[in-house]
Amino acid sequence: MLSGIEHFEYCQRQWALIHIEQLWKDNGLTTAGTIVHERADDYAQSETRGDLLILRNLRVFSATLGVTGACDVVEFRRSDSGATLRGRDGRWQPYPVEYKHGGAQPYNRAGHYQLCCEAMCLEEMLSCTIPAGAMYYNKNRRREVVEFDEELRQRVRDDLASMHALFERGYTPRVKRSKKRCRSCSLVDLCLPELGSSESASSYINDRIEEVAGGLNQKTAE
Repeated sequence: MLSGIEHFEYCQRQWALIHIEQLWKDNGLTTAGTIVHERADDYAQSETRGDLLILRNLRVFSATLGVTGACDVVEFRRSDSGATLRGRDGRWQPYPVEYKHGGAQPYNRAGHYQLCCEAMCLEEMLSCTIPAGAMYYNKNRRREVVEFDEELRQRVRDDLASMHALFERGYTPRVKRSKKRCRSCSLVDLCLPELGSSESASSYINDRIEEVAGGLNQKTAE
């Protein structure tokens, strides 16, 4: 899943808890993010303003990277160096835009990697080159231009290769504490200190459930 690369960049353990162990829990930040994305998707799927074509919730994929997902918004502007679009005259240059509910955080560039991955998928699908895209921050209603240089692209390739390898192994990385990131993570109550061992989060939870069930059965028998 394309959005997983943002989780992976934020915290590899968080990514594994969500995508390998299928655990999830909302908090204020994730709920606000969901609302922002729903608002972005509320508008018509496509919109034309002169030489600007806007597509929302656009499904994308890359066989090379082994990833699928959806772009919040892709803006297409008429350009001789752009891509051809079925049902549209001329050529159109794609420009992906990723929506975030908060403001820009200098220490957290996780969204940049997701945005770059979206661009790489679009490039493969449309046989074109996309040099840049934008992050839209709902908190201050501003855009941040993100250039897709080779360093960023290689980081995306490396991340996806690591994600595929961990997923195939079914391995959840150990805890790496970070005050800022752990405090903001909706899974902090599931990602307990005890889980720094080789035991997976789901195994830990199942064991605790069995302990409780066993205690109840014992009381019933007494």
